[in-house]
Amino acid sequence: MPPHQLPAVSVIMPVLNEERHLRNAVRHILEQEYDGEMEVVIALGPSADRTDEIAAELVAEDPRVHTVPNPTGRTPAALNAAIKASRHPVVVRVDGHGMLSPDYIATAVRLLEETGAQNVGGLMHAEGENDWEKAVAAAMTSKIGVGNAAFHTGGEAAPAETVYLGVFRREALEQQGGYNEEFIRAQDWELNFRIREAGGLIWFSPELKVSYRPRPNVRALAKQYKDYGRWRHVVARFHQGSINLRYLAPPTAVVAIAAGIVLGAAVTPWGFVIPGGYLAAIVAGSLPAGKGLPVTARLRIPVALATMHMSWGWGFLTSPRALAKKVIASRRPAVMAR
Repeated sequence: MPPHQLPAVSVIMPVLNEERHLRNAVRHILEQEYDGEMEVVIALGPSADRTDEIAAELVAEDPRVHTVPNPTGRTPAALNAAIKASRHPVVVRVDGHGMLSPDYIATAVRLLEETGAQNVGGLMHAEGENDWEKAVAAAMTSKIGVGNAAFHTGGEAAPAETVYLGVFRREALEQQGGYNEEFIRAQDWELNFRIREAGGLIWFSPELKVSYRPRPNVRALAKQYKDYGRWRHVVARFHQGSINLRYLAPPTAVVAIAAGIVLGAAVTPWGFVIPGGYLAAIVAGSLPAGKGLPVTARLRIPVALATMHMSWGWGFLTSPRALAKKVIASRRPAVMAR
């Protein structure tokens, strides 16, 4: 497509306590190999670090960068605020710790045109900077860690239930009223479900890649995955028929392991076969997942896998029904058509 025919693009970025990665993430946007017009809208949550200061510097350095406030600090509210403040027909979501590949936007715009999709996305390419983060990255890109989710593990270009982040036609976002702001997590999955229910196409392509920095420690990873499980259960309650066996595996594992430990301690040592079998499985699964990594990182992969599985499963099992009722009661358009 000739440069003068390329659609203008709005990149929206929710940020909270992102001083470590924000400047680099924005640099990856501004240096995109894309000849069309572009703007970057950063939605600023109440950060406790230098995020706001860095964002102000970025605004002063490049007229394409703007900021909007997000006093709640919630990701979906930030996204909706940035969408409202943006103005272009293609909307690209990027997180404050996500690094776009150089041709990401150009490729996404081409795929929107070729497929007719309402949203296109690709690989969440986890990359670590130290041994722990490298272990988490290996776990997050392995089938034993996340199942067969194409945006984690790769695959052929095809229609998908959801994609990582996403590059949207603005009309699709406006038709759906944007993100549901009650979904603290899983807001991408929930929005993509509504787009598909309205007849829109969600398209995955391995041509699109965003480098992602994993959580820096076990506690942060556990909280992240507990929230994932908790809010994925809310989606399942809110949208009947949106669950599948992949999402039931972690809570099933939590129940089975807990039952095995209780049985082994109170009745028969054979009960310990279940948790022992799980431990053996994640150790075995960590071997191919950690190929090429230093030994110090490979030794941490089973810890990362167990943290992800158990936290997701526990979050799913303990997700309060009241959350789904709150979501239903508050459902209203957050992004209005112009």
